[in-house]
Amino acid sequence: MQNPDATRASAPGNNDHLEGVVLPTDYIPQVEIALAHDHERAANYFKHTLIGDPLADETLEECSSLTRAELYLFVQAGMDGDKAALADAPAALREFFDQVDELPDWFHETDSMPGVRSFHRNSSLILGAMVGGVLVEGFTTNISKSFFLSGRLRDQGVRRLKQNNRHMLEIFMPGGMDRLGDGFKLSVRIRLVHAHIRRLLRESGDWDIEAWGVPVSSAHLGFAIAAFSARLLHHARRLGAQFTDEERASFMQVWRRSGYVMGIPETILYHDEADALKVFEIGRMCEPPIGLESIAMANALENSAPVVVGIADPSQRRSLAKYVYNVSGALIGKEMAAALRYPKRNTLGVLPMFRLDVRYKRLMARLFPSYAARMKQNDFTGMLGASAYDEAGLTYGWPDNVYAERSSRW
Repeated sequence: MQNPDATRASAPGNNDHLEGVVLPTDYIPQVEIALAHDHERAANYFKHTLIGDPLADETLEECSSLTRAELYLFVQAGMDGDKAALADAPAALREFFDQVDELPDWFHETDSMPGVRSFHRNSSLILGAMVGGVLVEGFTTNISKSFFLSGRLRDQGVRRLKQNNRHMLEIFMPGGMDRLGDGFKLSVRIRLVHAHIRRLLRESGDWDIEAWGVPVSSAHLGFAIAAFSARLLHHARRLGAQFTDEERASFMQVWRRSGYVMGIPETILYHDEADALKVFEIGRMCEPPIGLESIAMANALENSAPVVVGIADPSQRRSLAKYVYNVSGALIGKEMAAALRYPKRNTLGVLPMFRLDVRYKRLMARLFPSYAARMKQNDFTGMLGASAYDEAGLTYGWPDNVYAERSSRW
């Protein structure tokens, strides 16, 4: 993965953590400031731009002689823990699922139910925080390049966003992160999808490893899981969501479990909320400035939001997209909104008014039980409507072409 002729990182003072490391050239301008801010975390982040998921990547290489149908059946067997059906699979795939079954001691140390309850109580606000804040902030990094090059939000954007919501919903279902829970299985699926995308991008010739590092690197995945957890809590609370300390700790651990199953190395996987916020902060400092890919992806995301929730009328779509931009702009701040070329709008008072509406609905729910029941039903059906559910049930497909418009449906 490393090119010996690539420009070497240099930083003043003690740079032992990066000695001999050939960094992607896009990251070199940020080295000095990031190391000065948090030397250990920054060096760790930079190193992980050169790391993918060795186990999953090597497993797919070993399975390259299998047809898509053969590999799918073996993966299905592995997901279901069917050792007999997996017996004829390549040794590498059997070893992969053996590793998936081996979970660290901390995996079940924290009760998931407080986090699960808080997720469903605040589901509409969490969905808004994800689309308006977390995903947008994620696209300000080089994560956007893999989406942009493959067209995953250009050609099949609504389905990709709904798959993202489905994963989040399933990991926060009771038992979702048990070994045979759908949240666990979808986390493994994401790990395999990432491995397929890494291989496709490397083979495409469009991915500049010298400049950008490994596609879908563990640095980006560690950053993303920190955003999906700690930053999601931060933005959801700004929208009016309420969490106890116990619920926040539990919420964080559900995402941490999912991240581990997704193949994120523990060397960059956060431990708790405070650690996740620091991983997010240093990741933003290490990443290059916002580029055209980030601008394109963030705006595609905000314009897709009305379609994701099922609004068909064009005028209603435009109206909701405008409102989504307003809320998102208020969440991410003026500087980032301007860098992403959001439509210029005054967002003063947007979040206070949003929270006022949330408080009004909570008051109505306390006063009128029938209204509360209707709210709960609407929130749950809204989350279901924004999630991808196929008639065939839970499937484990993956892209077979780097470009979304040429790939089989997955």
